[in-house]
Amino acid sequence: MKNYIDLLNAAVPLITTWYRSNKRPLPWRSDPTPYHVWISEIMLQQTRIEAVIPYYYRFLETLPNVAALAEVEDDVLMKLWQGLGYYSRARNLKKAAIVLRDEYNGKLPEDAAALKRLPGIGDYTAGAIASIAYHQPEPAVDGNVLRVIMRLCACDDDIMLSQTKAEVIRQLRCVYPSGEEASLLTEGLMELGEGICPPSGAPQCKICPLHFLCRAYEAEETVRYPVRSPKKARRIEERTVLILSSEDRFALCKRPDSGLLAGLWEYPNFDGVLDKAAILKKLEELGVSVRSISNVGAAKHIFTHVEWHMQGYHISCSNQCPHFSWKSSDEIRIELAIPTAFRFYTNQILEGDIL
Repeated sequence: MKNYIDLLNAAVPLITTWYRSNKRPLPWRSDPTPYHVWISEIMLQQTRIEAVIPYYYRFLETLPNVAALAEVEDDVLMKLWQGLGYYSRARNLKKAAIVLRDEYNGKLPEDAAALKRLPGIGDYTAGAIASIAYHQPEPAVDGNVLRVIMRLCACDDDIMLSQTKAEVIRQLRCVYPSGEEASLLTEGLMELGEGICPPSGAPQCKICPLHFLCRAYEAEETVRYPVRSPKKARRIEERTVLILSSEDRFALCKRPDSGLLAGLWEYPNFDGVLDKAAILKKLEELGVSVRSISNVGAAKHIFTHVEWHMQGYHISCSNQCPHFSWKSSDEIRIELAIPTAFRFYTNQILEGDIL
């Protein structure tokens, strides 16, 4: 990556001045304590702002501080997170809170290097906490910020390469202000990337505070940037999902403690597309007495690297096999965190379509 430090230095006051007048009134901005910044930034990873806001309010109402987060039961934490996805984020929040309680007197450290030693906190989140909450001259560079910088500089480097991001961070660190201006710059870059210079759709160059500095705009090549190598195609996995019911209760089990959707509740399911005969054989092996079996429809869920294609069946049972945990629809609705991947089937239970 070429040296763009002079260009970045010229952009800094334009961004901070613009942000003062144009920032949106988001809840975590009204009281940017280190804890609030931390929780909001973890929630905002891979998730739209509009979706995060109600979760943020509910989370802080139940877990208002590090001590509460460190002591929360896992099922309560997962229920608070249900629907946000990427559940490892919530598990790492609790792991980090335990470290903060035990080693930092319940307070997040000010230093970005110390923050990065906490579970689930990488360069971006550490930079956000350090600059927004503690006013440290520390960049926070995510996809939104990378897009703004690469268009500003008309830089051809591949943003999917770790060295590109590292070099952007290095050059930004050379121009980063301290004090309140650090917070304004971090949030201003985020705001530009989310609203003015978005990931999809045409950038709103004419109202961007950087348009007369922006080399991509000057060359009329904003759509060319940022340059990124193509993603690998998602792997498709077929699964058969079973909704077992007995006396108004439904069978659930927990996923393994590691891997995809680790430790979350799910409906019994099997690899591949099974016909009714194969399903009945598996249930017989588990000790399930089947009254009836019926098709309840297909569903699809997309993860980052894998795509589930599911076929669901309702199994009416005459016994509650101890191999599973049997829960009422109210317990499923109120207490248990069931991944969004199974929402199609959960909705049928909660709406009374499956009895």
